Amino acid sequence: MAGTMVDMVETESVRAGVPQRLLRLLSLLQVRREWSGAELTERLGVSARTLRRDVERLRDLDYRVEGTPGAAGGYRLVSGRDLPPLLLDDDEAVAIAMGLATVQGVGDSALRALAKLERVLPARLRPRLAAVGGATSTVPHPDTPGVDPTVLGALAANSRDRVVTDLVHRSRSGSHTERRVEPHHLVLHGGHWYLIAHDIDRAAWRTFRVDRMSDPRPTHGRFEPRELPAPDPATFLTRHFARGEYRYTATLTLELSAEEVRRRVYGPLPGSLTPLDDGRCRARLSADTVDLVCQYAAVLLALGAEFTLAAPPEVTDRLHALGSRLDR
Repeated sequence: MAGTMVDMVETESVRAGVPQRLLRLLSLLQVRREWSGAELTERLGVSARTLRRDVERLRDLDYRVEGTPGAAGGYRLVSGRDLPPLLLDDDEAVAIAMGLATVQGVGDSALRALAKLERVLPARLRPRLAAVGGATSTVPHPDTPGVDPTVLGALAANSRDRVVTDLVHRSRSGSHTERRVEPHHLVLHGGHWYLIAHDIDRAAWRTFRVDRMSDPRPTHGRFEPRELPAPDPATFLTRHFARGEYRYTATLTLELSAEEVRRRVYGPLPGSLTPLDDGRCRARLSADTVDLVCQYAAVLLALGAEFTLAAPPEVTDRLHALGSRLDR
């Protein structure tokens, strides 16, 4: 126990002496596989001699920084077996605290991680971390399901390492299927975590609710990342939802421009909004429940514009009944 306390004191004293320039060097080495010496000296504004001295200091802190061969020479950070001291600048510490304090769907895991992070940070950063954690909160989505952090971590690792992954997926109807996918990205949307992946057996892009997944297993296969058919993962997911065909679908043509509807409606619609001309648009609402379709249809009707509605009887009957009750 005494030895452990001595080690902690010594490590803390080492961290306290780390200049901000050294933290900047470490950050640069972490964001790119390899840097030339000339690039690093230019980024840091130091001489080649100072750069070599800073690299040696990182090595003294158990960071494995290797020199790279070549005419210009360079450096790269490689993985090691031992965990070196955690070195974060002020902005990085606040960003991590904000993320852990507001993440949804992982239960108490984030709070436990925040507590551990506070213990290993330098003393000067602990008050700021505690302040962010204590003063930050989030309003949870009412339908936020619990997600196994182990599953999230496995999917993220397989996506990073380009590992073909086997998993079990439960559909909305409750049936279970084995899927083999190339995991691309994880996206949090509407209180749910989704995996965007290329389904190998179906030869198509698919999205999977992570809380409906189990037993993600890496295979021995590797893959070259495919180009996502969208500018970014978030756009891909929202476009996927807009095109989705679910049990109940209603189409409203509104005498309002699409820009006006987007400006006056808070939050995304469970479907698509298509401009028809400068003063009209078409909203397509699709969901598995009558409740959800009617709720969003009522939101659009409450804008007060002239409209036409095409919907199944379950939806129109519900909306007519609502109108009758309002008349009374």
